Amino acid sequence: MPELPEVETMVRGARPFMEGRMLAQLRRYPCVRKPLSFKPGFPALARRLKGSVVAEVFRIAKRIVVRLQKNDSNDHFLVIEPRMTGLLLVDDPPSREHLRFEFVFESESKGAPQPNVSFWDRRGLGTVTLYSQREFDAFLTSGKLGPDALVISPDDLHKRLQRTARPIKVALLDQKLVAGIGNLYASEILHLCRIHPETEANRVPLRLIKPLVRSIREVLETAIRYEGSTLSDGTYRNVLNQDGGYQNEHRVYQKGGEFCARCRRTRIERIVQAQRSTFFCSQCQKMF
Repeated sequence: MPELPEVETMVRGARPFMEGRMLAQLRRYPCVRKPLSFKPGFPALARRLKGSVVAEVFRIAKRIVVRLQKNDSNDHFLVIEPRMTGLLLVDDPPSREHLRFEFVFESESKGAPQPNVSFWDRRGLGTVTLYSQREFDAFLTSGKLGPDALVISPDDLHKRLQRTARPIKVALLDQKLVAGIGNLYASEILHLCRIHPETEANRVPLRLIKPLVRSIREVLETAIRYEGSTLSDGTYRNVLNQDGGYQNEHRVYQKGGEFCARCRRTRIERIVQAQRSTFFCSQCQKMF
């Protein structure tokens, strides 16, 4: 956590409070926990961004991207990777001690004052990187990220799966193969399209590739509508510090030992793949 739906929810929630506003200051909060990784270092980053206008806020894979413009110079791209526990917030944070930094905007001359936007990270594993236009273009073409999970075509996914004999669940977590899917949603996707998670990726039948792509989109788009999944630890919150709702729609994730909601006669199993929990129904999901 967070995965594509949670990051997309953050972006959609923060966008109205950021786009078109001038950055007066990037304020850093002292934190006793592990400090975030800033590239360049925070003082240089804050100095370069002061006075910039937020032109656009969007998502790439599991990353938040803030495009900034300053004095007609080339655009800069602030890329925030939340990792395990990072949150973008416009309301009070879950706890003050894990606030990391804040976008402080120039005051509006008319209308009600708009809130600033802060980044909170309990574990401090998030990263913040500032790219020039050239550097950002190079990052996008570096091969580190595959096609976005919401737009990948069946043909492209099939070609990529043919390159690996890893279990399909593990392959879907590879951001170079397809970007945005994480552990939670991979289990949900495979249950929806009835594929056993231990099936070798290059053995998934061609006839199931289109259903797999449809399942990817259905699960992720539905999770976005519900504003992501807030699990039992309560870490993930939307920008208003509220729970997501998709956890109530989970079919298999963290439901080990419960009866499958589809067949209603087989209990959900839990196995470990690539050091992560996988949940599935052995009756509904077939090995190929």
